[in-house]
Amino acid sequence: MSFIRVLLAIIFPPLAVADKGCGSFCIVFILTLLGWVPGVIAALVILNKDE
Repeated sequence: MSFIRVLLAIIFPPLAVADKGCGSFCIVFILTLLGWVPGVIAALVILNKDE
């Protein structure tokens, strides 16, 4: 997880997980619409996963 990705996840969470797939993007987008903090947390969790 690079510094740029973390910064992007804090500023605009859906864009940070755009390359992780449509499902991740949609989940983070919906959570960001419901509240900024849940979107940021979900984006950081998705970015922190080891695949």
